[in-house]
Amino acid sequence: MNIFITGGAGFIGSNFIRYVLDHRNDAFIVNFDNLTYAGNLENLTDVSQKYSDRYVFYRGDICDGELVRKVLKTRTIDVIINFAAETHVDRSIISSDVFIQTNIIGTKILLDAALDAKIPLFIQISTDEIYGSLGPTGKFTEESQIKPNSPYSASKAAADHLVRAYYKTYGLPAIITRCSNNYGPYQFPEKFIPLFITNALEDKPLPLYGSGKNIRDWIFVDDHSAAVLAILQNSRPGEVYNIGGGYEKENRDVAEEILTILGKPMSLLTFVTDRPGHDLRYAMDYTKINRELNWRPQMPFDQGLGLTIDWYKEHTDWVNRIKTKEYLQYYELNYGFRRVLS
Repeated sequence: MNIFITGGAGFIGSNFIRYVLDHRNDAFIVNFDNLTYAGNLENLTDVSQKYSDRYVFYRGDICDGELVRKVLKTRTIDVIINFAAETHVDRSIISSDVFIQTNIIGTKILLDAALDAKIPLFIQISTDEIYGSLGPTGKFTEESQIKPNSPYSASKAAADHLVRAYYKTYGLPAIITRCSNNYGPYQFPEKFIPLFITNALEDKPLPLYGSGKNIRDWIFVDDHSAAVLAILQNSRPGEVYNIGGGYEKENRDVAEEILTILGKPMSLLTFVTDRPGHDLRYAMDYTKINRELNWRPQMPFDQGLGLTIDWYKEHTDWVNRIKTKEYLQYYELNYGFRRVLS
């Protein structure tokens, strides 16, 4: 099976590549990534060494249709899995341009290329954030209304609509997956859990938005990878699958758990002004994928968080290398977090 993966040098994409190669001896991976700030080939050093006969990397932008088509011709591709995306809500609030370009235009270009090349299957990796914000009860199902509240989630929702339209209009075999908040190794430390882990390790403040009462449904990245592989192996074009971790946690509780595990004082918690349009709660109903594909998350949150903390403790050099000057300047200019991150 020849799998064309976009965004494979990022957090979720790189973990998925590793997972597939570990679990499918017949898989050959073509990794296509533009290596923007969160894309890092160091995430795949072990993969390129261990699986040199079943893995190849091409640097490129999914908005470059000519290059996408050229790379697709290097092998007979069985499936395109689109992990490529700009994903950080904070960045989308500052400027949505790159989110529109990559997440919407880039997806459209990939869909056109898939049609031209007659690719047998296209899998769009989406997010629970396209559904908007939940109240204190209930969970998102695949039939929930799409109500994005940030430029990031709006761009992902638009991409989902395009994928559905290409399935309905052109008959492109396509599936959409929508997953809850991922955590685990190799996550860029602008996201909540790795940011708080790396700051705590350096005894620096943990900037918690608002009151810290926002609730997220957490899933260990390998559980997400297992879900996508199950969908790939049992594809039903036209379907949408929600993927959830089943562990709802208030942000403040997660922050306090990180500090407790690391033996750090709670005084490191620093409450900062909430961001605009901050969704209160996400929770995913994964009944459909459990019923149809016998998938359910395996990693308990406490265990997964411990493993993640251990990974960042053991990879401080990796963290220090990716905390670039550009990255620090972004936070200094837009959020005043240089005191936290530098």
